[in-house]
Amino acid sequence: MRLKCYTADSMAEAMAAIRAELGDDAIIVSTQRASDGNGVRITAALEHDPVEDDIYQALTGARRAPHGDAVREALEFHGAPARLTELLVNLASATPAHDAIGACAGALDQVFHFLPMPQGAASRPVLLAGPPGTGKTIAVAKLAARARLTGGAVGVITADTVRAGAQEQLAAFTRILEVDLKKARGPEGLATLVPNMQQQYGVIFIDSPGLNPFSQDDMDYLRSLVAAVPMDVALVLNAGTDPMEAIEIAEAFAEAGASRILATRLDMARRLGGILAAAEAGALAFGDVSINPRVANGLCPINPVSLARLILPLEEDIPPEDGVGAYAEDDDVSPYSEAL
Repeated sequence: MRLKCYTADSMAEAMAAIRAELGDDAIIVSTQRASDGNGVRITAALEHDPVEDDIYQALTGARRAPHGDAVREALEFHGAPARLTELLVNLASATPAHDAIGACAGALDQVFHFLPMPQGAASRPVLLAGPPGTGKTIAVAKLAARARLTGGAVGVITADTVRAGAQEQLAAFTRILEVDLKKARGPEGLATLVPNMQQQYGVIFIDSPGLNPFSQDDMDYLRSLVAAVPMDVALVLNAGTDPMEAIEIAEAFAEAGASRILATRLDMARRLGGILAAAEAGALAFGDVSINPRVANGLCPINPVSLARLILPLEEDIPPEDGVGAYAEDDDVSPYSEAL
């Protein structure tokens, strides 16, 4: 796909220039006012550009792999932003692989980082942050349960003093798990609790109140929590979030200190463009995904192969005739579905 920006005094003039250069098959990707406020700026694209294919063949000595079409179709179904789609399709087309799953996984591995949530000892506490209703509290319970089941010493802190019943909900799980639960009132409480707890526990998970990414006060509060003690911050986001909303949410939380994304309600979402857009916009590493409401086994680490399996239809994952796949099965990926 060839992208080009056109600036003109009016929409009609811009459209005429697009038709003259790209023809009637051009696709309008975005429309906005010019940066000086006068006129319009339109980004248009040509779906198939034979010149690009000729350049690719000249540089590599090979035609583009057919897997790019399958990856494009899947990403468009998921609602991934156009620019991210083009990037992944181009990388998938240039990735040697036996099937579309392998090509997609190779592209994802080049664009995104993958950093699973800690299951055992961790040098820094992990704070889960996100908008209200994304499942932070239950995600903390799941993380604590997994670490506890591996035999680790786990500490949990709730910094959510806003939502009614938040502490009681988390306490119901920690009692069953025999995990210590502490309550911190703001940054000062964290600064006091965390150093003492780090001497007793191998890993500490911190629940936080639901925060509005578009509220300066809420984001300043998150920054104050992050500044209280050295910590890692994971953005908790529903898998089915609208991609454009997800971009703005991720940018806000990343600016406040988030470095990972933990996607929730994967079992209730069929389109994952939102979490792809969020991870790219905020430069967030993929951590884990929440695949069911159960606490004991509700979390699953994710990697390029398992994410590719979620993005592409299962029928695309057909073993080659010689029985050799581009990727081996990953024992760390939970069997939530055939995709994972």
